[in-house]
Amino acid sequence: MATLEEIALRAGCSTATVSRVLSRNGPTSESMVRRVRKAASDLGYRIEGPTTAGRRRPVIGVLIPSITNPVFAASLSGIQNRMRLSGHGVLIAQSDYDPAREVDAIASLLVEKPTGLIVTMCDMEKRQNDLPTHLPPIVLLNNLPTDRFQAAVTTDNRAAAVELAQHLIDHGHKKILFVSGSFESSDRARRRYGGYCDAIASAGLQAHMAVQIPFVTGNDELDLRQALLDHCPTAIIASNDLLALGVIGALRREGLSVPGDISVAGFDGIAIGRLVDPPLSTIEMADASMGTTAASLLLDIAENGAEPRHLSMGYRLKPGGTVRSINQVF
Repeated sequence: MATLEEIALRAGCSTATVSRVLSRNGPTSESMVRRVRKAASDLGYRIEGPTTAGRRRPVIGVLIPSITNPVFAASLSGIQNRMRLSGHGVLIAQSDYDPAREVDAIASLLVEKPTGLIVTMCDMEKRQNDLPTHLPPIVLLNNLPTDRFQAAVTTDNRAAAVELAQHLIDHGHKKILFVSGSFESSDRARRRYGGYCDAIASAGLQAHMAVQIPFVTGNDELDLRQALLDHCPTAIIASNDLLALGVIGALRREGLSVPGDISVAGFDGIAIGRLVDPPLSTIEMADASMGTTAASLLLDIAENGAEPRHLSMGYRLKPGGTVRSINQVF
């Protein structure tokens, strides 16, 4: 295997700089980090992780809001499958959709000196300056890139929401309510609401303030009575499929049928949405593929010195049975 001196010669720096980069210990510019990692990769140097049970095995860290959410579980499965092929272990932390827990969760992952991190933050734009100065490579998953963290794998949530809202408008719906998890806990939900507002405005309709509920405890006992009285919607968009199923349950508790009385649609395309009767209308996201892509991007940056980049994954509208047309026929 190549020596530190050989890597330093190829990268045009000192062996001390090479040591700092490979051990992720001490200040080094981003451009130098990439040069050293690229040189190490070219020379076949294996960047090792922490020592475990007498063996050195590289690991990466993953921060997600909730391991029980099928969306993040699918992404995590993709990450683990890709990292297994590269010989990496995967350490997992969850924030429970609480921005205050994210910094501590990342700190706990950094203790293990991971090759890099894949993180889904409540709002990275707001939290990026709260993180330590010296970090291993980080790939954002579902968060848009920031000035500091430019490697990201995302879906265009705003454009997807425009398409979903337009689907309802095309079916004759003019009073459309948006029910969401807390925007403070999810910039993805906020972008989806923004897309809803865009579509509503383009159609010359009135956008309503989103009904926001807690992500962790809000679905099971969702009470929409006041919102139904205030807005009299003919359709409801939920910011994710789990919440959409909670909306359907809340409507049924009010004696309303879906889609007979009110149409409902969500986001994510989780499997359970296809099993309910009628199947849920939704925007299907490539959750497992996004995890695999994020893992490959992280390895490319960490081991090959590749430039951080933003990758946008596709989505598609999946019309189900929970949206009906109310267009008048003359």
